[in-house]
Amino acid sequence: MKNFLRGRVEGMNSIFTRRSVRQFAQKTVEPEKIDKMLRAGMQAPSAYNQQCWEFIVVRGVENLEELSKIHQYSACLKGADVGIIILGNKDKMKMPYFWEQDLGACTQNVMLQATELGLGTVWFGTAPVEEHIKFVRDLYDLGENLVPYSILAVGYPQSEDANKFVDRFDETKIRYIG
Repeated sequence: MKNFLRGRVEGMNSIFTRRSVRQFAQKTVEPEKIDKMLRAGMQAPSAYNQQCWEFIVVRGVENLEELSKIHQYSACLKGADVGIIILGNKDKMKMPYFWEQDLGACTQNVMLQATELGLGTVWFGTAPVEEHIKFVRDLYDLGENLVPYSILAVGYPQSEDANKFVDRFDETKIRYIG
């Protein structure tokens, strides 16, 4: 625990405790928590303030079952209460070279807020794999202007200690200049 306290930043515990959660309790995520997660996503920085993100919130056993077929690693979507698809809208991209960075920050914000709310998440990459992008576009009849970037499975973790601190600090990965 001492190592944790050494690297801890007050008010940012979710950065240190967020983990990929793949097993969810059969408990409904409240609409106000979904709203808070989406609001957190929209607070992310974006190139030239383009804010090109859009979201699809997926609920219901059959809907999550369909979405879970996107690739071999996404089966746990079937056990989640919510799926959140984060999309990039090409029509809103003022700086199109940086949209993936924008949506990465957005996705991370959603996950950190979920952790703060006692929820668990796991991130499934979609872009830049054309097969995955096409799957989501076809499933939800999306136009070419909407690019599926990521999918999050969201729910209450089955295990109480799912979001626990694991020290990943590695000083060998740091160089100081000057």
